[in-house]
Amino acid sequence: MGILNITPDSFADARALRDPEDALAAALKMQADGADLIDIGGESTRPGAEPVSVDEELSRVLPVIDALRDRLALPISIDTSKADVARAAIAAGAAIVNDVSGLHHDPELARVAAKTGAALILMHTRGSSKTMYAEAEYGDVVAEVTAELRGSLDRATAAGVQIEQVVIDPGVGFAKRASHSYGVLARLFEFVSAFDRPLLIGPSRKSFLREALGGRPAAERDWGTTAAVTAAVLGGAHIVRVHAVAEMAQVVRVADEIRRHYS
Repeated sequence: MGILNITPDSFADARALRDPEDALAAALKMQADGADLIDIGGESTRPGAEPVSVDEELSRVLPVIDALRDRLALPISIDTSKADVARAAIAAGAAIVNDVSGLHHDPELARVAAKTGAALILMHTRGSSKTMYAEAEYGDVVAEVTAELRGSLDRATAAGVQIEQVVIDPGVGFAKRASHSYGVLARLFEFVSAFDRPLLIGPSRKSFLREALGGRPAAERDWGTTAAVTAAVLGGAHIVRVHAVAEMAQVVRVADEIRRHYS
């Protein structure tokens, strides 16, 4: 899953691809580089980010989806926690809703997925972008994240979402200290077993990599991301969400071949 940020304040990419033609060129390059999905986001989810209105988010993402819809041969994912944004994005051509709030921000989003049949990615987090680290307290991070994701899944199915529509994301880097994110990566097989649903992992350039990499800034964390992506694939992830598509596509293909040879 290639990341296409349509925001002016991305933590990992200084470019704001606000012009639809620039965004189209970036998406087509990701497609050529080996992406299988493109995830479009119009609101930053980095820690401390300021929220944006529905109208502002729509003004950012809809022109890009319109530009991509007939030129891109890949499914489009809309990275949003707002039902109104998801509804409009699906009408414009998106096939997947990537909700980093796990239906905590806007429960109506589940009904949008149920009515349209769009795939729904449920990610684990706690609190808002400004409070998530204050809530990063766990006894057993995998057990607690699993239980909280189970609650998100129950809300989705209660709203009419079919289990086959759902993808699970444990949310590395969200409401988790670095040790928690590494713990999640080390025990991904437990999430695979608990949910029997496709698993998405998004470690790309995130701050949990920083200490292990000697404090390197986000733009210099692709080698660290490579290790996390490899661990994710070997642990059972079905989708990895990344910035450097060309490089990570190679990593994924080799890691997947290693996993195929597990006895």
